[in-house]
Amino acid sequence: MDTMWVSELWRYPVKSMAGEKLEHAEIGPLGIPGDREVVVVDGTGHIVDARSRQRLLRHRATPGPGGRPQVDGRDWEDREVANWIRAAAGPSARLLRMDGPERFDIMPLLVLTDGAIQALGVDHRCLRPNLVIGGATGLAEREWEGRYLAIGNAVVGLVDLRGRCVMTTWDPETGVQDISVLKRIAREFAGTFALNAWAARPGSIRVGDPVTLLDELDAAEAPRLGRYASR
Repeated sequence: MDTMWVSELWRYPVKSMAGEKLEHAEIGPLGIPGDREVVVVDGTGHIVDARSRQRLLRHRATPGPGGRPQVDGRDWEDREVANWIRAAAGPSARLLRMDGPERFDIMPLLVLTDGAIQALGVDHRCLRPNLVIGGATGLAEREWEGRYLAIGNAVVGLVDLRGRCVMTTWDPETGVQDISVLKRIAREFAGTFALNAWAARPGSIRVGDPVTLLDELDAAEAPRLGRYASR
């Protein structure tokens, strides 16, 4: 079996904005604390994102004093940030804090491997993973649906392969669109890439932690499983 490890950890304090690289994280029922805790909504209160407002990707979100989200170095409730959001997402757009699972498109975590990254051959930041697993051979992750990753004292449940959208086509550095990325994912990977995931056992994860692939959890773990167990 491959020797695998946590290569990267990512959090996105504001949904659809560039994220931050972490050295460690506590994962729980809602994934990594602070991940996508602020979203952009339109005048009707519906979440909008970079699928239709790609200029949001040009802003970077990081935690500020006291853990409050910042956008390009300013507090997320700053008046100037509000102006930036309207410019990027429309005159009625605003930022809103969300505490529940509705802020996630599908699942609280997205897992990607270095083997898959190499196979696709693009800047993997456009895929917006939370966990990047190193030491995985080729497209091994495509056989991991329904299995688990033991990492540190945590266990990550892997549900299914993520169907990908136009967000993968925007270069995270330049903002230039390359539609061929999505066409390749559709043609060569059946439109899916990376794995929807959740914290089957909450715990601490660090970059460099060894990763063990499990076919199933011990029966003793069953009471700990959360709302995503039957998905």
